[in-house]
This record gives sequence, structure tokens and C-alpha cells, in this order.
Amino acid sequence: MKALLFSVLVSKFLSVFSSPHSARGSLSDVCNQIAQAISSASDVHWPLDLLYDKDISHWASSSSAFAACSVEPGSAADVGIILQILGETSTPFAVKGGGHASNPDFSSTTGVQIAMYRFSDVVYDAASSTATFGAGLVWDDVYAALAPYDVNVVGGRVTGVGVAGFTLGGGYSWKTNQYGLTIDTVTAFELVKPDGTVANVTQESDPDLFFAMKGGFNNFGIVTRFTLQTFPQTQVWGGLITFTENEISEVIDATHTFASNVTDPKAAIITTANFVLGQPGISQLLFYDGPTPPDGIFDDFLAIPFFTKDVSTRDFVSLVQSSPSNATAGTRAIFDSAPLLELTPTVLDAIINETVFWGARLSFESGTFISYDIEPFLPTIFTHGQSESAYPPSRSTRYLPLNLYYAWELELADDAFHSAIKQSANQITAVALAEGQAGVDSAPLYPNYAIYDTPLERLYGDNVAKMQSVKAIVDPNNVMGLTGGFKI
Repeated sequence: MKALLFSVLVSKFLSVFSSPHSARGSLSDVCNQIAQAISSASDVHWPLDLLYDKDISHWASSSSAFAACSVEPGSAADVGIILQILGETSTPFAVKGGGHASNPDFSSTTGVQIAMYRFSDVVYDAASSTATFGAGLVWDDVYAALAPYDVNVVGGRVTGVGVAGFTLGGGYSWKTNQYGLTIDTVTAFELVKPDGTVANVTQESDPDLFFAMKGGFNNFGIVTRFTLQTFPQTQVWGGLITFTENEISEVIDATHTFASNVTDPKAAIITTANFVLGQPGISQLLFYDGPTPPDGIFDDFLAIPFFTKDVSTRDFVSLVQSSPSNATAGTRAIFDSAPLLELTPTVLDAIINETVFWGARLSFESGTFISYDIEPFLPTIFTHGQSESAYPPSRSTRYLPLNLYYAWELELADDAFHSAIKQSANQITAVALAEGQAGVDSAPLYPNYAIYDTPLERLYGDNVAKMQSVKAIVDPNNVMGLTGGFKI
């Protein structure tokens, strides 16, 4: 059996490896051309190489594909060389940062896989109160590197999330109530343009491109480094509490109370309704940006009988790593979203109903984890940006970015899960509309939660035209159209 499996894998590798994709020859020719052109700071890896597996692997197995070869660039100049070769040969490629993409083929390919791991530096500049870090990192790494300086950045809330896609898609953070989205704190992008040139893109150097990149993903080139504002960081308080089915109603009541009444910008929660191992339950993340929260903010949650509890005063890295987001790594996965204006009791009940309904039904389709992330934010979160951004298309109204996440085992069930998660998002939207939450059916979707076939207008609204104008200038030959993602 093992011999047969090995034979099948080799056959897949060879079929991909020898497929012609350009007038200049096969993918193997392109891989060899790249290998000969890049400097010693970079490497090309081939199928069956040990590092090849790391380069193509993703948090969600459904986001991985067998590439003809993988490339680990070690300098921005080499990224430029690689992009020029890919553009000249019209070769499909993908760019992977942390590998946490949930949409298939967004950061994977059967062409040339670019893995950004070697961009792993973190540099803190106390004079400018900024940190510059590489696109190959996950947020855990950035937080740990900045901890000795007692500063932090506005980044991901759970462990294992890459900095690149997260930032380029917008970035909701534990600190968003205080400072806005991650893109609101970006001061510069080191961008390798499709023609191979390296630019430091700022509001001052190129305001239109800077605008388009904030939420615009990989449409304008490959970002190798990000520079973000830093903020003082003390110890924080919080962690994870899990609750079983009997306590769900109490947790939902506490979530409604928190969302309706708590205005302290240092306080935040994520209430995740789960269906796992045949049972519904709640994973509750609590956060306070200080060693001790004021009395009363989290008391409702703490008074509920729990299944497990890991809440304490701790450093920021420990808080982020208390999340269970890596527990489902290696399964097939998809995200979708249903923006909301308010977390009312009716909407919250509908979310629980959807969790139970689809959790039970999809268990028969190899479903392993059905979840809905309920994320309250203050109405003022879009007032923090110093300049406009592609996302959100309007800052006049704050919509809450409800995240639907389904995980399963069998590739044959992909269509069933993709269809189900869309149906569920539509049902929650219908409940919100019926309750009077006008506009949620056309509200902008958070790009990092949006499913693969979301129209651009649902992400960027009227900003699409401006983004297309920028794209035409920066990438007139549509080299970035050879890679996956939401294409401008």
C-alpha cells in the first residue's frame, strides 16, 4: 500500500513538473531558469526535496497544491528577478507568507511556489516608534521579538497567523478598538513591483499605491517587509475558557451584554460557537490590554461554570498562544462572512442555531469542526486611520466581521462544505435584515474572511475603479494576474 501511494505521489509530481505553461518551455525550464538567475541568498526546491514540502504546505490542507518547484527568495532583488522571469514566461505562480489562507489556490499553485520564509527579520526603531519585519513571519514571532522593548504592534489575535496576508487584507486585532486596523498603522511597504524594481511605498512617496495596498492583497507586486507603528505594551490579562452545551445560553447572554455595554477600548472578546465531536459548545477568548481588567467587565463570563479555563495575567505572546486556532491544522477548510451592524439576541440565537444545524448535518460529510466567531468592536474603530484605504470602502459605518469557519477531511466533500457555508452566511444575513439591520446584505466583507468567489465590489465598493487605475500603472502586463487571490 505504501509503495502504491508513493507511486501515485511521484506520478502527480511528474505530471505537474512537465506540464507546458508558456511559449518559452515547460515549468521545469522556468524553474531551472530561476535557479540559475538568483543569488546564493535564495534557493529552488524540487518535489521530494525536504524543504519543498514545507514550502507548499498550508494550515489548511485544501490550500496546498503540488507546485513544479518552490523558491525561497532571500532578498528583495531576487524576488524581482523571479517576478521578471515569471512575467516573461507567463508562468503561473503563488506567494505564500505564513500559509494561513483558507481559500484554495490563493497562495498555492501547480506552477512556481514562492515561499517567503527567509524574510524573517524584525527591527525595532525606537526613534520613530516603528517596527519593520519580514513577510515570512507569523505574528507570534513579531510579538516575541518586540517584547524585550516593551512595545507591540496591531496584529493577529490568535497563534499561527502570517503577517503578510493578514496585513494586506486589513487586519482586525486585539488592539483595533484603540488603534484601528493593522493597515491603519502601516507606515511603509517594501514592495517588489512586477517589473522587478524595489520600492519603499509610503503615503508620501506614492499615496495612490499606498492606498490600494491597504486591503488590496497581492495585486500590485510582492511585499517583502512591512513597517508598522509601535505602541507601549505591558502585561495583559485574558485567555481561553471553554463551555459545554448546557452553558451556551448564559455565554450568549454575556456576549450580548458585553457588546452592548462595554466601551473600554482595552477590552475585547471573541465568542466562538463550535460544533465538534458531535456536540455544540463555546470557545471564549477574553482580552484586556493591561495586567488587571476593571471590575465588572468580564464578570458575567467568569461566573459561568466552565469546562476548561486558562485565564491569567501574562505576556502578550502567551495570550495569543492560548488560542486553539492550530487545533484544526491539516484539515480541509473554508471561511465565509456575514457582516452585522449589531449583535442582538435574535442574531446571536440564529448563529447558535446555524452552528447546531450545520454541525449535525455536516458530520455525515466528514465535517470535523464547524464554528462561528462572534467579534464585537466599538463603533469608533474606523476613525483611527491617518489616511484612506482600499478596505473598508467607507469609514462612516462599522460592520462587525462575523467569521464562519468549516473544517472537514474528504476532498470529495469540498463542494458540499462550500455550498453549506454560503447558505449559512445568507441565512444569518436574512435574520439580520428581518430584524431591521438595513444594508448588511450589501455591506463590505472583511477580505480575510471572504470566500473565494466574492465579487470585488463586496470587498472594496466604489474603491475598485481607483484600485484598477493603480494596477494599470504598476502592473500593465498583469503579471500579478498569474497568481491567485481576489484579482483587481
